Amino acid sequence: MKRFIQGEHRGQSTLLPESLDDYVSDTNPVRVVDVFVDELDLITLGFENAEPAETGRPGYHPAVMLKIYIYGYLNRIHSSRRLERETQRNVELMWLTGRLMPDFKTIANFRKNNSKAIRGVCRQFVVLCQQLGLFSENLVAIDGSKFKAVNHRDRNFTSAKLKRRMEEIEASIARYMAALDTADRDESKPSGPKGGGLQEKIAKLKQQMKELQAIEVKLEASPDKQISLTDPDARSMMSGGKGIVGYNVQTAVDTKHHLIVAHEVTNEGHDRYQLSSMAEQAREAMKLESISVVADKGYFKSEEILACHQAGITAYVPKAMTSGAKFDGRFNNDAFLYDSTRDVYICPAKQVLTWRSSYVEKGMTLHRYWTNNCEGCALKSQCTPGRERRVRRWEHEAVLEEMQVRLNKAPDMMKIRKRTVEHPFGTLKQWMGPAHFLTRKLAGVGAEMSLNVLAYNLKRVMKILGTQGLMKAMTA
Repeated sequence: MKRFIQGEHRGQSTLLPESLDDYVSDTNPVRVVDVFVDELDLITLGFENAEPAETGRPGYHPAVMLKIYIYGYLNRIHSSRRLERETQRNVELMWLTGRLMPDFKTIANFRKNNSKAIRGVCRQFVVLCQQLGLFSENLVAIDGSKFKAVNHRDRNFTSAKLKRRMEEIEASIARYMAALDTADRDESKPSGPKGGGLQEKIAKLKQQMKELQAIEVKLEASPDKQISLTDPDARSMMSGGKGIVGYNVQTAVDTKHHLIVAHEVTNEGHDRYQLSSMAEQAREAMKLESISVVADKGYFKSEEILACHQAGITAYVPKAMTSGAKFDGRFNNDAFLYDSTRDVYICPAKQVLTWRSSYVEKGMTLHRYWTNNCEGCALKSQCTPGRERRVRRWEHEAVLEEMQVRLNKAPDMMKIRKRTVEHPFGTLKQWMGPAHFLTRKLAGVGAEMSLNVLAYNLKRVMKILGTQGLMKAMTA
């Protein structure tokens, strides 16, 4: 190995630094983790065993376990077994924990038993960001993304999937029974092991049918007519045109530094009911009296936009164009202009549609407008196939119209939303790997997501302020 850089012989004696602290530079992110956790009030946050018991075997301090997890998620190490190995060989973790080496079960139980407190730690860092003035703008972008649960698709059942699986089993049983009947009628061929094999297959299929029938009973008792066997809280939902079994993670991201100011893990497959709650969480986290939120058309829900308006939150949400009339090449409701002074609609043919009746549908008060002059109208073929065109108006429709005017005046708002809120999801999914979540149920998954969000925010702020600047701010 001539003319190459040579390493030392393995038998060569080496004088290593005298202390672990010499291995960790002053700008190492592990020092940020140490300072951040030491500044937390773990008792107030609700961590178990934050106060030691007077009797019994001593346990690990929650601060040590929390440091292990924050370090692990900062370095994309999420598994408790991998964290156990790292405490035994990773110099940075040895420095961080004082060379303590908890076993994987202890590490896993800490995350499981302190899910609420871990979420509180994530909120504490958001409070720190607010105190440092990193949320100077009052605009946040809200979005949701689907993350995979540990539950495989074959272990999730809806009524349609269960019915289809039962039909497949019945067809297989019928096919095997027909094969057995054929073998019995064909006396020229001696019966061999094939017939016994078919009997075993039929028995297994019948056993599977009994299991599915038991699942069917549980499925009927389920509120949403869906059941997951591995993770009972996971739900089947669409993501990118494909079905996955997982969770819908909601985030609110500030538009200045792209920090995640609020997050929530839900098992609803859509975003329609998340706007007002996420906006409220973002406003509380940023300590603002007024706030503006922008979201995509998946969040358009009249009641949610009204709730934001009543709470003093300015919303920017485009309306989904799902009009059947427009699809058929006819005028949609936007072609009818509302005159608030007279409480009438003006149609494209300049006819006046007056108020005729009101009714309540799904808790919403709707007004109906129409005119009796549609029969002789030259534009009737472009308007309605019925006798007259009827226009419905929600009692709070003015709130939606006001929001549409805001959107028209801010044409770049959707571009701001896209470049703000979609990047954090891509980063988080890359860190979490193809499996996404490792824990089960909403509480455990929520704790896991909080650790990911905390790691993301920590890295962002370290880039903005530097490690030493952030440590100085934490101890100020």
